[in-house]
Amino acid sequence: MSPEWLTAIGTIGTFVVIAASALAALMQLRHMRAGNQIVALNEIRETIESPAFQETILFVRELAQRLTDPEIRTALLASNFPAEYQSLRTLANFFEHLGTLVKKHIIDAAIAADLWGGVIQRNWHALEPLIVNRRIATAQPALWENFEYLAVVCRNFSARYPNGTFPKGVGRMPHSDPWPETIRK
Repeated sequence: MSPEWLTAIGTIGTFVVIAASALAALMQLRHMRAGNQIVALNEIRETIESPAFQETILFVRELAQRLTDPEIRTALLASNFPAEYQSLRTLANFFEHLGTLVKKHIIDAAIAADLWGGVIQRNWHALEPLIVNRRIATAQPALWENFEYLAVVCRNFSARYPNGTFPKGVGRMPHSDPWPETIRK
């Protein structure tokens, strides 16, 4: 075999080794990303399930009624957020951060929407009047924009899967008969 052929074979062999190494590195990065995503998802789940978060969710349910009071609306537009409403700011900031993680592809959008789409959409709709008016009052049109982005992602996911994401072709578990109270509604 001529030296040119040996050089060509050596070059091809080197290329194969480098390509295999690059592929292995990409696979390792993918596994690291998945691990980081699992950690982030678990921390979000723990926060959403915490008593303080659940208490804030209950407070948000009353917000529409509270916003009928012009004095409360005026207080919520002030530069210093009223102390009794700080939990609303904390909640909006939480969803803002989650929206950023989704937007930057640190957390998969479909996973976030599948797990928490209902919670995100309910809270967006409840806080949207406050957010819109604070954006205007503070001249910050981007205030909580990643929360809004996250709500849009969840709305689109819900529209794409109106009946849920149960895999097609997989049989469902047998269901018990509905309660009479359910049928009457």
